[in-house]
Amino acid sequence: MSELYLKWMDRLYLLAMTIAGISLLVMTIVIPIGIFSRYVLNRGESWPEPIAIICMVTFTFIGAAVGYRAGSHIAVNMLTDRLPDMLKTVCARLVDLLMLLISLIMCWYSYWLCVELWEQPVAEFPLLTSGESYLPLPVGSAILILFVLERLLFGSQENRPVVLIGNHG
Repeated sequence: MSELYLKWMDRLYLLAMTIAGISLLVMTIVIPIGIFSRYVLNRGESWPEPIAIICMVTFTFIGAAVGYRAGSHIAVNMLTDRLPDMLKTVCARLVDLLMLLISLIMCWYSYWLCVELWEQPVAEFPLLTSGESYLPLPVGSAILILFVLERLLFGSQENRPVVLIGNHG
């Protein structure tokens, strides 16, 4: 059971990393297009800004889950580094439990935000509704919940081969 769960989390990790990377790439392409259109062509397009915002939200929330699993998130360890090993473990578990709680709250409220705004169109980009544009919030927090549960059940996964892709140090 544990190997199956870890295998699916590896796949989810790669998918989330790909989605976050694509959204970052699209954002870095769309913003200069908007700048070029506004200042060179003297014609402001309405679509680059909402697409860039959606990409930023996607990169932030999906990428946060990826960073959590990889252990590359920001952490202040000044206090915990000075604790005995047993207290370090207790503090790590407490952090994981608090992370689970925060992720559950974020998932719950962002889900209902999407439901409430599902029919409201985005003025600058009518193909998309506001609820759809906020989908990365509950999706990213659901992925984060799965990664936190993985860490609680099986320990840190930052040394798995799939997580170490690209690390040559």
